[in-house]
Amino acid sequence: MRIAVVPAYEPDEHMLQVLKEAHEAGFRIVVVDDGSGPGFSEAFTQARKYGHVISYPVNKGKGHALKTAFRYILNEFGDKGYTVVTLDSDGQHKIRDAIRVCEAAEKHPGAMVLGSRKHSKASPWKSRFGNGVTRVVFRLLTGVGIRDTQTGLRAFNASFLRRLIKIPGARYEYEMNVLLDLAKTSCKIIEVPIETVYIRNNAGSHFRAVRDSISIYKEILKFSASSFAGFLTDYLLYSLIVLLTGPKGILLANVAARLVSASVNFALNYRYVFHSRETLAASALKYFTLACGILICNSALLFLLTAAGGWNPFLSKIVVELLLFVGSWLMQRGFVFAGR
Repeated sequence: MRIAVVPAYEPDEHMLQVLKEAHEAGFRIVVVDDGSGPGFSEAFTQARKYGHVISYPVNKGKGHALKTAFRYILNEFGDKGYTVVTLDSDGQHKIRDAIRVCEAAEKHPGAMVLGSRKHSKASPWKSRFGNGVTRVVFRLLTGVGIRDTQTGLRAFNASFLRRLIKIPGARYEYEMNVLLDLAKTSCKIIEVPIETVYIRNNAGSHFRAVRDSISIYKEILKFSASSFAGFLTDYLLYSLIVLLTGPKGILLANVAARLVSASVNFALNYRYVFHSRETLAASALKYFTLACGILICNSALLFLLTAAGGWNPFLSKIVVELLLFVGSWLMQRGFVFAGR
């Protein structure tokens, strides 16, 4: 059995065509009216010809709509013996592609299968830009490369439903949170190429560029804030010691300041950024092993810039910290807090 989940908010004429084709292809269908209002009641009345319709009066977001459908499916069919596919109501996902991602999910029941679009110059700029940025951010956060992080065409085994319901997020950030949750636990994510369709230059999208982007990117923003707090602690202590001891105390100042700032940075990242599930001792051991390696690199670069290059010690410190920022992020994500 295959079940198609179609969340819809103020749908246009394409929704009924999507439902008709899905019904003819043998899908059981669950439509969620995400607070579209009385002006769209006739469309959802017609939708009942093809499947079950869930309605509520106030718009709550795509993530909420999907989880509402997942709960209904669990209550009706349990968590075994079928495949679920999610697709948009605006006609941008072809039913033949929905069938293909379902077939892939049935071959790989432990994987999440994504219908992956290939963006080109013909794609709307908002979609190209948004997907390009989230692809880079997702790779930095998880180490997993996905070509289309924003696709709504996804297929998976029924056993995923209980897990998906627990993942936070009510609006567009939910779909990104799902991918982050799966990647962090090394769940296999498979991409199946699909046709790229944009109707009226994607005018029907309800994506809110600023607010929804902030929700999607907040994890990397949290890491940046944590790193900045550690940098401020480090730089202020370093500057104070250098002012008291002069150029001869640069290495001592660097080591002493790093010990204090590393403790601050570890506490913030352990609790608020990476949400590590390892014990405090295990994460601390790996973190301070990494910190020692970074400190050696940091001190060596400072020595080269100040003693050999004649650079100003305060400017040198800023340059070195910026150079090591990305390396620290990648190592913390992939090594220190990998047990998330």
